[in-house]
Amino acid sequence: MDHSAARQHDHEEIGPARKLLTLTFLAIAIWYLSWRAGTLNPDAMAFSLLIYGAELFGFMTALLHIFMTWRLKCRVSPPVPEGLRVAVFIPTFDESEDLVRNTLIAALHMDYPHETWLLDDGNRPSMRAQAEELGVRYLARSDNTHAKAGNLNHALAHTDADFIAVFDADHAPQRHFLERTLGYLAADDKVAFVQTPQDFFNLDSYQHRQQPGRRAVWTEQSLFFRVIQRGKDTWNAAFFCGSCAVVRRSALDRIGGFATETVTEDLHTSIRLHKLGYRSVYHPESLAFGVAPSSVVPFLKQRIRWGQGAMQVWRREGVLTARGLTLAQRLNYFASMVTYFDGWQKAIFYLAPVVVLVTGVMPISTLSMEFFIRFVPYYVLSFWLFEELGRGYGRTVITEQYNMGRFAAFAWATLALFRRRLPFSVTHKGHSRVRDAYRYFTPQFLVLMLNAVALPLGLALYITLDDHLPLEGAVANLFWASLNMALALSMVWFTLNRADQRRSEYRFPIPLPARIHIDGGAELLVTVDDISSAGCRFYGPLPESLEIGTPVSGEIALPSGNWRFRARTASQIASKRAEEHYTKAIGCEFQWQNSAERDALKLFLYGSDLQWHLHHLSERARTPLERLTGRRGVGLRAPALEHWCVMTYQITGSSDSLLGLVSLPPDEQITHQLLTFQPLPQGALFQGRLSTRTRHARFSARTGVSQTLESPIAPLYLTPVSAFELEQET
Repeated sequence: MDHSAARQHDHEEIGPARKLLTLTFLAIAIWYLSWRAGTLNPDAMAFSLLIYGAELFGFMTALLHIFMTWRLKCRVSPPVPEGLRVAVFIPTFDESEDLVRNTLIAALHMDYPHETWLLDDGNRPSMRAQAEELGVRYLARSDNTHAKAGNLNHALAHTDADFIAVFDADHAPQRHFLERTLGYLAADDKVAFVQTPQDFFNLDSYQHRQQPGRRAVWTEQSLFFRVIQRGKDTWNAAFFCGSCAVVRRSALDRIGGFATETVTEDLHTSIRLHKLGYRSVYHPESLAFGVAPSSVVPFLKQRIRWGQGAMQVWRREGVLTARGLTLAQRLNYFASMVTYFDGWQKAIFYLAPVVVLVTGVMPISTLSMEFFIRFVPYYVLSFWLFEELGRGYGRTVITEQYNMGRFAAFAWATLALFRRRLPFSVTHKGHSRVRDAYRYFTPQFLVLMLNAVALPLGLALYITLDDHLPLEGAVANLFWASLNMALALSMVWFTLNRADQRRSEYRFPIPLPARIHIDGGAELLVTVDDISSAGCRFYGPLPESLEIGTPVSGEIALPSGNWRFRARTASQIASKRAEEHYTKAIGCEFQWQNSAERDALKLFLYGSDLQWHLHHLSERARTPLERLTGRRGVGLRAPALEHWCVMTYQITGSSDSLLGLVSLPPDEQITHQLLTFQPLPQGALFQGRLSTRTRHARFSARTGVSQTLESPIAPLYLTPVSAFELEQET
């Protein structure tokens, strides 16, 4: 056996160019920082040491980041044997019934045999009734001792399952979740848990960034779940994140159940399992989708709780001195905990130019060319290396914006290192009021205002006072303050815009074909988009005289068959073209006769990544090295398709008229695609009829190789076509 080949297959190395860049960065960093130690201003030693200490802290975290991301573990799911006893735990406290129902429905439909438990710490009769309706086991407690960890431990005493899958109340799993994770545990009895990424379906959340009309979607946790956890997995240091994971029951029994002494039971439980010599697995495939905080208040509260819990774990376990952990595990855990001290480092850098411009006190004795030839390469290389080690998930500019947004929360969280007990708080994923956003974003407002005041004041003092600052010092700090102000302004603007969102339920940008009747009229073929279990939009040949409140009925095509609905019009969306005035689409609210009707649509929408595949979305961007070498980069897909149109077609040998969708890209260079619920043979001549707002047309094309898109109920098929010809009907 070729052991070097096997090793390369098991891990993803950073490559020769990135290794060279890393070595260059380390050499420049040592050159710069060793020289900087001799440039401290003796007349402002405390200020000088503070700035230099922040720089040294940054270098230390860079070393830890290099260590974690140098090699990434590659995983392939082992086969799953039959007969494993599995319990699925879904703990809840005060989440909405509708949100919990999404998760319960998805969990019930996972392929591998299992029992599903709803663990209701809210002890609500309505939740009990919902569990009975769906056929889920219900369990409640008389008290909420130890919060989520106590809830999970209470449930352990009521099941004899060998493996426990844990999902937060908002995380709906994919159909294949258990089949992709249980194999690791069955193959190796030393594996204590298998963790998967925590992904989110609401792409308009506070932690998501997506430009309208672009296919790039980035989330604040992309780097952690796509790169850092894989790097930790290399060292057997990937940790349990509290959801989207499967844990071995016997391993939990050896440590007395889920850890209850801190507010982050997941991280604490991981350390205890690793200390006993158990292994962990990070399976990097997205297999469950939840709700990310939609606005700044729940976002920051969540980060504060994570940081406070990390400090509590550090206090109790020691981490760097913990017996049972390998040196690599200690460094990995330390890296995750010390990151919250970034808040103090960022605060120093945000306020330093204000101090310099207002007081004229410099933290460095000289700003000669000797300084700049060291300083500039060091900081340019540090940002460049961050992008390369992030494999396209780093996004330096956006990351710095979020650093601005959370620096005070991180700094506050570190104070928990000196507190013995903290209350557990549930993260509410809904919207916050604008005034709450102002209150939680006060530190960012202060950074913005202080730097905005320091800029003109520092310039005025430089002009009027002969010895206020040297020219180099004034220019450097004016530039520094301008960057801080731009970062703060961008995050304040983004935060206030997110706080104004009003929609209570996320609308999935998943196109579907439909036949509808408006107020009992003739049948119309339309395209569905912007859909949730509450309503959707219809695009097509809609009547101009349509009024709000008009009844709409019909059937929407789903992979499992046509789904009948009743609705009422709630809005009209007019064309934005100045030269044309027409109704582009109508917004409708579904009217349900019973919960079973709604559940069929919920099952299709939640626990799925269809919106990513249908719109060719990607979290990845090309790194600087990939741009320089002309590489597109793994994971980057073709340009997004902007318009889908309903079509009817017939399969050879059948007289049934089936519904599907055809793409009508604005650029002729982009390939047309068909979205169907039946597989299409490769190389076949395909004929269909499409309908838009203004026309009906027949088309023909030749099919390419179909791509199967999994959904919770049945697959869809995305087929590229060539020789596309459109013939207008008279």
